[in-house]
Amino acid sequence: MTLRLIDLFSGAGGMSLGFCDPNFCGGFETVLALDNDAAALKTHKLNFGGRAVQANIEEWLLNNDVPQADVVIGGPPCQGFSLLNKKRDGDARRALWEPFIEIAERSGARVFVMENVAELFRSPERQLIEAKAQRHGFKTQATIVNAADYGAPQTRKRTIILGWREACDLPTFPPMPSHADPKLKRNLPRWRTVRDVIGDLPNNAIGTEIGTRAPLNLHFGRTPTDKSLARYAAVPPGGNRFDLQANRPDITPDCWIRKTSGGTDLFGRLWWDRPSVTIRTEFYKPEKGRYLHPAEDRPITHREAARLMGFPDNFQFYGTKVEVARQIGNAVPPHLAGALAKMVHDILIGKQMAA
Repeated sequence: MTLRLIDLFSGAGGMSLGFCDPNFCGGFETVLALDNDAAALKTHKLNFGGRAVQANIEEWLLNNDVPQADVVIGGPPCQGFSLLNKKRDGDARRALWEPFIEIAERSGARVFVMENVAELFRSPERQLIEAKAQRHGFKTQATIVNAADYGAPQTRKRTIILGWREACDLPTFPPMPSHADPKLKRNLPRWRTVRDVIGDLPNNAIGTEIGTRAPLNLHFGRTPTDKSLARYAAVPPGGNRFDLQANRPDITPDCWIRKTSGGTDLFGRLWWDRPSVTIRTEFYKPEKGRYLHPAEDRPITHREAARLMGFPDNFQFYGTKVEVARQIGNAVPPHLAGALAKMVHDILIGKQMAA
């Protein structure tokens, strides 16, 4: 039996991939994907069936009938909750979970899965989300998960809110991890590492343009200045901007010299034998985070970032370099989505089989 899926704020479809691709879970098909990003919706169309609609969710809900579905998934935009945007009090994007729940109710879905930044878990908005869901007939549970615990080669912590109808049975929530931090010495495979997923790619990026041939069509580089190349070379394995300042103060930006404390990921190198840090939308800019290649004097490529998110090489992306980077950085790691999909499948099919 194939279960019907609505993916809201779908982006490129990282969450759809986890639910629909048998390499992650399978057993679901998208009947509707909704997002306001035109390039991301074209990517979704290239990889999945069903309708893919470019629209703002509030406007779409006012003017359209909601298709019937078994499950609604998605991540309302997280900027309002993020630690990167602490001053965004009253950000209107916080309210986009309201039409999400309304669509879950109108679709007749028996389950919804909402994904967001870890900070949502302890925010007042979480209580508002759960209260609205309960008014629409859903029981809820919420937790924080780490994508690395489910096979993603990336330490990405997210809040998951699960909603289900009373007629459904709730299995173990969150899903049982499939991998573990090797420091914990649990009887599970260790976290997947950067080396595991990009170690086989050519050291040198290929050209500077998005090509048309898989699997290396995203393994392209930038055209850095001589100063940028010198800065990259000054950062040792596992190093960061403080190593740049120590080794080459003459080419260290003045703002970093003045700022003697702060995060240690800026202008940092990824470690070969750890998962990646969280991949964000500007991973091609090492001044934004720990996005230098572990050994090469360059930022990671789009292909490397896509693999670190969990996208297979045959996943087709549409758009400019910036648009594709945004799609990769905004995605839900498909390995995490797949673990959630298996849990949802057990809720829906397990109950039905027992009846």
